[in-house]
Amino acid sequence: MSIARIIKAAAAALACSAAGHMPAHAQAYPQLTILVGSPTGGSYDLYARVIARHMGRHLPGLPNVVVQNLPGGGGYAAVNQLANTAPKDGSVIATFSRAVPMQPLIDKTGVHFDPQQLLWIGSPSDEVGLALSWHKSPVKSFDDLQKTGMTVASTGPGTDTNVFARVVANVLGIKLKLVSGYRGAADMLLAVERGEVDGAVGISWASLWPHKKDWVENNQVNFLIQLTLQDGHERLRGVPRIIDVVSKQEDRDLLDVIFARQTMAYPYAAAPGIPPERLAALRKAFAATLTDSEFLAETMKSGMSIKPVSAEQMTTIVKRVYSSAPAMIERVKTAMSATNE
Repeated sequence: MSIARIIKAAAAALACSAAGHMPAHAQAYPQLTILVGSPTGGSYDLYARVIARHMGRHLPGLPNVVVQNLPGGGGYAAVNQLANTAPKDGSVIATFSRAVPMQPLIDKTGVHFDPQQLLWIGSPSDEVGLALSWHKSPVKSFDDLQKTGMTVASTGPGTDTNVFARVVANVLGIKLKLVSGYRGAADMLLAVERGEVDGAVGISWASLWPHKKDWVENNQVNFLIQLTLQDGHERLRGVPRIIDVVSKQEDRDLLDVIFARQTMAYPYAAAPGIPPERLAALRKAFAATLTDSEFLAETMKSGMSIKPVSAEQMTTIVKRVYSSAPAMIERVKTAMSATNE
């Protein structure tokens, strides 16, 4: 047994021995489970697995951290289980599509949780969505997109590539024809490369970098507009943000509500009702993990973006979005409604 494992085992044993003199909510974790509301191999899963490899070092008792994929229902399966059937002791947390916290504002079908009651832990990064086209496409800039529109790939209702394409069409008045049914970013990018569609709207930067690093470095894709409220990657300098191409304040306010999900990006939450001390421990461990030198070395090697978003920031975002006036919510619904797809 390695020295590190001996030390970890000794520390865990000491913690367990002390647990008999501690209230239940303060005892060492036997195990932490991270539910992932998407299949293996995607960005949410990759972030969860690297976090799982390091977060245990920052929790009482140095527990094992395991990842359980629970895809389905557009990400609702994982968060519904977290909110309703998971233990209320803080031993289970979940990460799921950034669309999940905001979608109930528009449509509560399949929703069995209240985003305002979830206990937010944080996100390893924010995210930049992109409208892009293949380098052989005549649509090479945002000006071209405004003039001619294009055919775009999409996965399905509620996803970024569906919702954001509708927003671009409805708010900016751009002609987009959606081709839905692709299984994920990889399939959509392949469709772009093959010329099945002109491009895509709502593809995340994490789907391109580092997975399609050669496309970026060799200028094989045209970046048309950034779908974000934040500053994008340094390689996206000069690409306009959607918030900058609208002139009316009411439209900027609308986009602020719609694209708030981009700041939350890869949300992590605990179930309502867990002991406050457990929540504090989870938040502290999560934040410590994101600045852990070993964690950062692993993510840097794999090219993963780490721009931590705190629990407080996420709580504020959800509160702000759900306090929107009824008239604004109706505008959001209209902006996300079906176009000429």
